[in-house]
Amino acid sequence: MKKKIIIIICVIIVFLVALFFVIKNNKNSKEDNNGLVTVKVAEVAHTIFYAPQYAAIANGYFEDEGINVDLTLASGADNVTAAVLSGDVDIGFCGSEATIYIYNAGEEDYLVNFARLTKRDGSFLVSREKYDDFTLDDLKGKTVIGGRKGGMPEMTFEWGLKENGIDPKNDLSIDTSVDFAAMEGTFIGGDADFVTLFEPNATSVENQGLGYVVGYVGEWGGEVPYTAYNAKKSYIKENKEVIEGFTNAINKGLEYVMNTDSEKVAEDILEFFPELSLDELTVMIERYKTNDAWPNSTEITEKDFDHIQEIMQSAKELDKKAPYDKLVYQGS
Repeated sequence: MKKKIIIIICVIIVFLVALFFVIKNNKNSKEDNNGLVTVKVAEVAHTIFYAPQYAAIANGYFEDEGINVDLTLASGADNVTAAVLSGDVDIGFCGSEATIYIYNAGEEDYLVNFARLTKRDGSFLVSREKYDDFTLDDLKGKTVIGGRKGGMPEMTFEWGLKENGIDPKNDLSIDTSVDFAAMEGTFIGGDADFVTLFEPNATSVENQGLGYVVGYVGEWGGEVPYTAYNAKKSYIKENKEVIEGFTNAINKGLEYVMNTDSEKVAEDILEFFPELSLDELTVMIERYKTNDAWPNSTEITEKDFDHIQEIMQSAKELDKKAPYDKLVYQGS
């Protein structure tokens, strides 16, 4: 009888030891061999507009914070937020309007913005014809490929038109049926007189002799937390150190890009855009710098968050504003 008890105790001990290692391995499953915590991030587009993010990765700023970024492309804010909500990724990177839609839809574990990377719309207005002195009045009677209905590029464009006395519904025709990734190709194919494009697409059209950049949409839309990082409310609560480290790395990336020669920045992030030459990438980075596309820090102010909701209401895409204190995390 005593022997059986000893055997049972041994079995229990072995079981508890095995359980300890299973729990320990699960807890550390996101750590790589270098002790870095792997954080899965879904970005809404792959564009030079996000140069500070790529600089932060290339220069090891995330590693300095103990983070290994696993970056994937999920074209469209709807795809980004779906990936975050399902748990396929830890952090989403897209227009903050998407988090407002989700909160207002009643999602319990809603998405919270914790850092912005850009402060203006990142798209340029590209014309099929050359204009020596373009003004927004030149859009009257024309057709523009403007982006997805309810998305920030389209809503910011419409806001900018209204602010300059142009009626987006009656003074011109805006095509919102074209998928973001297909906008350049659709324009090149002969549809529309104008198109709004991010870099490198805008310069690509110019270099092919198929269009001309005539304006910057970000200039007309004002300052907003245009593209920001978000995560589920529960993830932020349980991973505050990761969120803080991630934010620190992005802040370093912003500071670096803002204070470093554009050609040097281009050299650092060229690996992310192998289809471009160093000269092309340098020009695009300088274009965003000149147009004041990036903020000095990741902070999302209440004023800017309110402005993005004003734009959404103007576009008839938002009935009720979402609370700043619930949808913006500024650290513990």
